[in-house]
Amino acid sequence: MISVSEALERLFSLTAPLPAETVPLHRAVGRVLAEPVTARRDQPPFDASAMDGYGVTKAMPGKRLKVIGESAAGSSFHGTVGDGEAVRIFTGAPVPEGVATVVIQEDVERDGDTILITDRLGGGNNIRPLGGDFRVGETIPAPRLLGPQDIALLAAMNVPTVSVSRRPRVALISTGDELVMPGETPGPDQIIVSNTFGLHAMLTQAGAEPRILPIARDTEAALSTVLGLVDDADLVITIGGASVGDHDLVARVAQKLGLERAFHKVAMRPGKPLMSGRLGNAMMIGLPGNPVSAMVCGEIFVKPVIRALQGLPAAPAPRDAAELAAEIPANGPREHYMRARTGPDGRVTVFGRQDSSLLSVLGASDVLVVRPPNDEAHAAGDTVEIVRL
Repeated sequence: MISVSEALERLFSLTAPLPAETVPLHRAVGRVLAEPVTARRDQPPFDASAMDGYGVTKAMPGKRLKVIGESAAGSSFHGTVGDGEAVRIFTGAPVPEGVATVVIQEDVERDGDTILITDRLGGGNNIRPLGGDFRVGETIPAPRLLGPQDIALLAAMNVPTVSVSRRPRVALISTGDELVMPGETPGPDQIIVSNTFGLHAMLTQAGAEPRILPIARDTEAALSTVLGLVDDADLVITIGGASVGDHDLVARVAQKLGLERAFHKVAMRPGKPLMSGRLGNAMMIGLPGNPVSAMVCGEIFVKPVIRALQGLPAAPAPRDAAELAAEIPANGPREHYMRARTGPDGRVTVFGRQDSSLLSVLGASDVLVVRPPNDEAHAAGDTVEIVRL
């Protein structure tokens, strides 16, 4: 068996970033920026008032000034403010020529066209300088996963479209005579397919475009037919049948269809069988069929591959540190990803039941506690590594 890190390296060796496409800015959130973007304007494009108040040349308590005009956002004052004069100004409005300070309205008393600066006068000039946020030519580097804050920044830079990596197209294939789709009536020996729908949701959140193909029954002909439907997929994921038993046909059939195969047994729990290779123009990953095993392998192997396909760095799932809320026993020879829940105090409690068929336990979990091979027992308060779900 190989380690989790070695299995990831082998998967990354099969991964190449997808080509870019141009999308409107309002459709770019959650996409990976493929090319750097440069600001087309200064922000703010002029000295702007940071407060509602009065623009003056010099602010001194007890000073009386004549209000000669008004500057509002979108409607500036066109003139010069001199000594003894003031301009009513609003937040975001351009600062007129001659103004050095904006006195906030709470610090003045107004009588008709005259204001008196009171002894409440605070410090600071309350002016946002031209280009104080960013200047023309400043760049957002790529690759970068674009969040809502990035979209706002790009809009302020006057960028209407961006070049992003194409979303990976993923074909999901469940295998097994025992499976039926949700909503169908299972026979006495059948179960509802679940992990495929969980993986579909996971991959959608990761930025891919997954589609669920028909269930492949346990015959070479049925599996060949479904594999023939992968169409333009960048990644084909099979769930179940990736081992070496009599009914595990995926590797055999895919190889007949031209798969350049690498079969791995990975020293991890849950999950052990992992198949990878290339099938035509698509990368292929075969996951174990146990529901939790498939979902954990999705977190540890498939999501990093999806990120790499979008041009992000080829890296394992991010890990954090957390304290245990209760003791856990020593670990065995395989790296163990234990389902756990974070408490209000930030400590994690590992669930007592860790069977790879228990989706209810996975559903109650928000982290996986990562146990190295042969890890010693840990007491409450010890620090462990976690992967957040």
